[in-house]
Amino acid sequence: MDSQKTIQLEGRRDDPLRYGIHGVKSDIIEPHPLESAYHSSKARQEEIKRKILTNTYGAAFPMKQQLDRQILSKFKRPPGAIPSSYLGLEATTGTLDDIGFEDYLNDPRDSETFRPIDMHHGMEVRLGLSKGPAHPTFM
Repeated sequence: MDSQKTIQLEGRRDDPLRYGIHGVKSDIIEPHPLESAYHSSKARQEEIKRKILTNTYGAAFPMKQQLDRQILSKFKRPPGAIPSSYLGLEATTGTLDDIGFEDYLNDPRDSETFRPIDMHHGMEVRLGLSKGPAHPTFM
């Protein structure tokens, strides 16, 4: 499981003002053939690593690692000033030292239209008491 630094949107997915116009083509094919090759090679490398760990340490070790990844990927801070960083997941998967473009480009907090998150509304969305995204992305 790869630690991706994306914001999970909650609420209705068919709202074109919040999520854009839905296209069928994006459900059928991936945006670029190189992306599918990247994902398949990454999955193949993880499977090879899992087999090596199974042969070296036994079948329980990769299962314990998978359980740790599942637990650490579900950890989220309450909506507010400090976003969830998934530091434990990055340390477990070994991606802590990787620097991707999302680490230094396109940070939403650097935008001129950034609005602070309403913590109360965000928790209501997470608990299912309110509908819509936890944070408005437009002004």
